[in-house]
Amino acid sequence: MKYFLSLFSIYLLIFAGCGKEDEAQLEAYNAEAFAYDLGESWEVNATTRVKGFFQKEENGTFTALLSYDIDLVTVAGDTIKSLVSRTEDKMKNEKMSDVDLETQFDLDSTYAEGNYKVIFIVKDMNTEQTAKSSAEFVLEEE
Repeated sequence: MKYFLSLFSIYLLIFAGCGKEDEAQLEAYNAEAFAYDLGESWEVNATTRVKGFFQKEENGTFTALLSYDIDLVTVAGDTIKSLVSRTEDKMKNEKMSDVDLETQFDLDSTYAEGNYKVIFIVKDMNTEQTAKSSAEFVLEEE
């Protein structure tokens, strides 16, 4: 019986190892954000890198469809949901290991000076997977 169980266990390990490749996990990372004082307002620039997204290949062109929302956490700790919402169709002549998602938005003078945080909520439109990354920045008059 022990011999049978050992063989059965080995068979299961081999069978499991020969299965379909694991689907890549969407990952957002290396988020950065900074703000420029424009006098009466601030311009905020934010980026994140994304990998593990699904890519369609057709005629030697690889495409990925990614959407993202930007949530803003204010000085008071309030979260403004979907301050920015975009969908990007990324295309290249070779398979992409990762891509940059970049955004730019203005904050008017009603936003107080202090520490803020942007949160990228990224969605792979082909697989419905989501990932998050965040970065902090400061609003201060120069």
